[in-house]
Amino acid sequence: MQKVLVIEDDRTIHKIFRRLFEGEGFAVEFATDGVAGLAAFRAAAPLLVLLDLKLPKLPGREVCRQIRAEAPSLPIIILSAASDEVDKVLLLELGADDYVTKPFSPKELLARVRAVLRRAQPGSKVIDKYSFDDISVDFAKMELNRNGKPVTLTPREFKALKYFIQNPERVISRDELLNEVWGYECYPSTRTVDNHILQLRQKLEKEPINPVHFRTVHGVGYKFVP
Repeated sequence: MQKVLVIEDDRTIHKIFRRLFEGEGFAVEFATDGVAGLAAFRAAAPLLVLLDLKLPKLPGREVCRQIRAEAPSLPIIILSAASDEVDKVLLLELGADDYVTKPFSPKELLARVRAVLRRAQPGSKVIDKYSFDDISVDFAKMELNRNGKPVTLTPREFKALKYFIQNPERVISRDELLNEVWGYECYPSTRTVDNHILQLRQKLEKEPINPVHFRTVHGVGYKFVP
């Protein structure tokens, strides 16, 4: 299980982080001061670090500098109080990838985490054409064929399909699909996701009631199997 390291001395928000990230399938480790945070980073090999600027024993800026020196490509998101002066210049100086101001919206934080992780993926690339089963799709032209015959998808269905294809075999929660396909600033209900998956199944599955490619993971979300 991939691990998120949270270096934050405010224990009152640890439960929020744990619930948030474990709900997305991540393990979470906490450190409450800068020295312990560096030790945890060196021992844990985390996927991502969430780092408070104001820490006991060693300031967040120095922790960030040392992590960046030892792991140049590791995603780091700064957690800052509203009174902290954090701007793009400071982020560049610290070597961080993004920052979130406290108090934060959990949905916004997840969206920023996903965006940072996508940018950090060495193998991530634009997918223009893809084929599976009897389906061939050209995302640049927004054209899809099944058994050589055109099938009409809405722009949103194309976007959802592309996100599934970019994340094969991975369980994707409804909230993640809402964030990535609709955007967290324009949040419909999770029922919207279910309706779109139903439409994709009806258009792309041989037996929509027994889907092979767009599978339900009960209590979590969906998984795309090519």
